Amino acid sequence: MQATKAWAAPLCAVAMLAAATPAAADTPRDLLTQASFGVHDKAAALARIAAARQGSAAILRYDGDDREAQLMQATAIGYQAKLTGDRGDALLARRQFEVLVAREPRFADAWLALGAWHIGAVYRLGGFIGRAALGAQKSSGLQALDRAVALGGNRALFSGLSALLRLQIDPADPRGRALAEAAARAATPTPLDRILQRAAAAMLNTLRSGDNKLIKATASRLLPFGQLPGES
Repeated sequence: MQATKAWAAPLCAVAMLAAATPAAADTPRDLLTQASFGVHDKAAALARIAAARQGSAAILRYDGDDREAQLMQATAIGYQAKLTGDRGDALLARRQFEVLVAREPRFADAWLALGAWHIGAVYRLGGFIGRAALGAQKSSGLQALDRAVALGGNRALFSGLSALLRLQIDPADPRGRALAEAAARAATPTPLDRILQRAAAAMLNTLRSGDNKLIKATASRLLPFGQLPGES
């Protein structure tokens, strides 16, 4: 895998409700949901990411302290980096996540995004190159994911996404299995929670196989952009 394609989508999984066509009323979160789970073509995904980036930028011009818009902006930049291989955008996304968690230390979604950024980069590049090229660290990613789970409450979003990220990088991770089990019975107040709960259930079925290669492949397929050729 080329180093320029090494970072995973921050996934911040904050943006996920599959839909076929963006509508005028779609929020940046809706557009990123469609990009990451609702299309099967890279060009279509990039178009939605660009629209989300523009939309969040417009919100921030009106209210620069809007943390949702800040998170969507950083997520859009990170998603674009994953699909285009732009190292500068990958680093910019990480810096924006770091600024956001420093300013909003109880914002679970931001911690989830930061953790996903680190784990995704390590998965794509490996520990040494990921650290050297992007400053990505597995330990930092796992700590951020655990922080997100602790802050997020009993919701499938946080435990489910953390489970997939952990099992993608280590199919034998007992914490990943435990989180998948928690997500399967967690609360689902939003469509995104329901998406992650279904993913957790699929992951548990695969875990029963004991096939580490299949576990990794399944986790990759269930994560954002896993449906795009060459991106899982």
